[in-house]
Amino acid sequence: MTEMFANLSLGFGVALTLKNIALCFTGCLVGTLIGVLPGVGPIATIAMLLPITFGLDPVGALIMLAGIYYGAQYGGSTTAILVNIPGEATAVVTTLDGHQMAKQGRAGVALGTAAIGSFVAGCFATLIIAALGAPLTKLALLFGPAEYFSLMVMGLCFAVVLARGSILKAFCMIMLGLLLSTVGTDLETGQERMTFGFPPLSDGIDFAVLAMGVFGFAEVLRNLENPETRDVVRTKIGRLLPSWEDIKQSVAPCLRGTFIGGTLGILPGNGAVLGPFASYTIEKKLAKDPSRFGRGAIEGVAGPESANNAGAQTAFIPLLTLGIPPNAVMALMVGAMTIHGIIPGPQVITKNPDLFWGMIASMWIGNLMLLIINLPLVGVWVKLLQVPYRLMFPAILIFCSIGIYSVNNQPVDVAFTALFGLFGYLLIKLGFEPAPMLLGFVLGKLMEEKLRQALIISRGSFMTFIERPISLGLLLVAVAILVIALLPSMSKKRDEVFTE
Repeated sequence: MTEMFANLSLGFGVALTLKNIALCFTGCLVGTLIGVLPGVGPIATIAMLLPITFGLDPVGALIMLAGIYYGAQYGGSTTAILVNIPGEATAVVTTLDGHQMAKQGRAGVALGTAAIGSFVAGCFATLIIAALGAPLTKLALLFGPAEYFSLMVMGLCFAVVLARGSILKAFCMIMLGLLLSTVGTDLETGQERMTFGFPPLSDGIDFAVLAMGVFGFAEVLRNLENPETRDVVRTKIGRLLPSWEDIKQSVAPCLRGTFIGGTLGILPGNGAVLGPFASYTIEKKLAKDPSRFGRGAIEGVAGPESANNAGAQTAFIPLLTLGIPPNAVMALMVGAMTIHGIIPGPQVITKNPDLFWGMIASMWIGNLMLLIINLPLVGVWVKLLQVPYRLMFPAILIFCSIGIYSVNNQPVDVAFTALFGLFGYLLIKLGFEPAPMLLGFVLGKLMEEKLRQALIISRGSFMTFIERPISLGLLLVAVAILVIALLPSMSKKRDEVFTE
């Protein structure tokens, strides 16, 4: 416990510098803004802002990007309640009761409950991350190349099982991501691989180009295809602070949602997205009168919103401690870390304590900032929600193109981004989820490096992955996850969960 408080004091020392406070505030404000605006998600925004982080130090860059991610969770609930459009996938459940409350003239109470629940959940999740930091530091000393490789295999298996849709399609996406990561020049032999003699590919596919194309450009195309109808609430927002009766109804759902979201957020794959759905289902089953749900039940806002924010923050646990990105946004964070020369994994805690504890402390500060940003600016968000998407998308495309061009000053990068945009759109239309591909691409280079290191140490023997107990344990977990997921009964239940 003393060690944890010593580490947190180090973290607050890093996070409370004027520069990092400003970057945290910028991230939270931008995150809330893009969460509020339907059609602009944190994935596309972080992909757009990656080039800007090149000029920042690693700690400041990651504090800002993290603020964008969990800020978007707050903003997404505002859109869900006021417009009946989830600004974020995790805010889908909030539309069911949040918008009904708004129609009943209780929009302010719904927004206030969502903000307070998110703040409590965010603080609790930050403490969980801090508590796990010290034990995982000791675990880091036991990890060699073989363990790292097996850990990444396990992470990819989780991503396959928890990805939306067909397991076979998710597996194909991961394999495609791994394949794309091998394009370029081999670091050991100097031979070009899969470049087809095209010089711009000799350095490999740029991470920002792939991410911005598959998520930024493809998202714009998808949104243009679906003409939006915005049911902006015309009634008064009303008071923002819930009454004592509202608080009594919300406390238990908030605590349950925090626990559910925090637990599921740790799982690689789409665990954080499942949290709000699981919370809503449980609250409905525990309710004395389940028929209230879908008609403006405050528990249907408090539980899922707490789960949503807890999951968004505990998603950083596998990223910061194990180096496994549990979702597409975290894959972008891995990209940002590797751009700054930091290899994500258990050794981040020992080699970069300023980064690890600084980010944890900044999350608590960020949650406080979001509470202050969100509630007073509700009127501004309502005005922004009335801006039609057809006026926003040209600006999004221009910012994406400028950001990509600024990375290497190469026009061909913009062309590649556009191609990946069309490819990403095609994947979505065919029912393939692009997120596992990005996970495969991000982990591909690291997996290849650790595989080669392990084989060099063992003089070419693949038995090293089985002879080392931790490596064997991780591989057995990976195999067990896939076998269980492929069982007909489990496969049916998994499909039902994602359909719901």
